[in-house]
Amino acid sequence: QVQLVDSGGGSVQAGGSLRLSCAASGRTFSIYAMGWFRQAPGKEREFVAATSSSGGSTYYADSVKGRFTISRDNTKNTVYLQMNSLKPEDTAVYHCAAARGGYSRNGYEYNYWGQGTQVTVSS
Repeated sequence: QVQLVDSGGGSVQAGGSLRLSCAASGRTFSIYAMGWFRQAPGKEREFVAATSSSGGSTYYADSVKGRFTISRDNTKNTVYLQMNSLKPEDTAVYHCAAARGGYSRNGYEYNYWGQGTQVTVSS
């Protein structure tokens, strides 16, 4: 079973940057597609970014395209989300997730979830 621990959140001003990390336990990390989702108070969970099991393909929500970059290092069992040019509307709890079935923008397709890390962007 995969255990995911996400970290790297914090409080920054608009225009700043953060890098989130998600560390996975086990030796089967490389078979999972990985995604990042976020949820703000009073809003539904939304897709942010995802990458294929090899890291060869990446996908982004339109709202973050050009500002965020997802990557993974399978030798370290870690996936990252580099967030640049942050906006107040990026404020949310960010969760990483692992999908055995491949890439998906839908949270219900993911099998394992990290505990979440808070990102707060002030204007």
